[in-house]
Amino acid sequence: MTGGEGPHSYAQNSSFRGEVFEANKKLIEEAIVKNFDPMTYIGPTNVIRIADLGCSTGPNAIKLSAHQIPEFHVFFNDQVSNNFNTFFKQLPPNRNYFASGVPGSFLGRLFPKKTLHFVHSSSTLHWLSRVPKEIADRSCSAFNKGRSHHVNAPKEVEDAYLAQYRADLENFLHARAQELVSNGLMALQIATVPDVILESDIHPSRAYELLGSTLMDMARVVIEKPLTV
Repeated sequence: MTGGEGPHSYAQNSSFRGEVFEANKKLIEEAIVKNFDPMTYIGPTNVIRIADLGCSTGPNAIKLSAHQIPEFHVFFNDQVSNNFNTFFKQLPPNRNYFASGVPGSFLGRLFPKKTLHFVHSSSTLHWLSRVPKEIADRSCSAFNKGRSHHVNAPKEVEDAYLAQYRADLENFLHARAQELVSNGLMALQIATVPDVILESDIHPSRAYELLGSTLMDMARVVIEKPLTV
């Protein structure tokens, strides 16, 4: 994600994800009211711990309206390359919770065992940890020559992406299972596509296809007409 607060930064270009969060905010609040009683978790430290995984730098991080008893500690997580300086400058100065930054991939452990009471992640789990190695292997049937994505690619390519996603999601859930307290809650907002719609027909897929085609044309020009200094 592009850091800072300039016209091309994530902070200035994340309204769509903000709308996604607001659309599901009521469902999350209802689930918390129905299934989570903070008073049952009060221990010697009197603290409820919350993690927002994949917070990025924009204004769409989880927001709280909480009383002082118990106290709330919110951990904002993203990759080590995230612009945490910009992010923390956007937090309200009079917030009624304690805030900390936790850099690192959420596909692995980030917190001690049984320390989190609530975990939230919005519009983040569609990102893969890496490009499937099969699609760059010329000897493999999943070799994805001429594309930057799996849209309109052979089934072997799609299966390679799917296998990588399953492995990443399994790692994510395994890590959170260890970090959440008993009866803790987790709210995940994940982009999905109905089975009746072809993946090649959805808007993001068309955008990826157009972007990939443009990148291939640019690479072809450089190869055919090398730039000189």
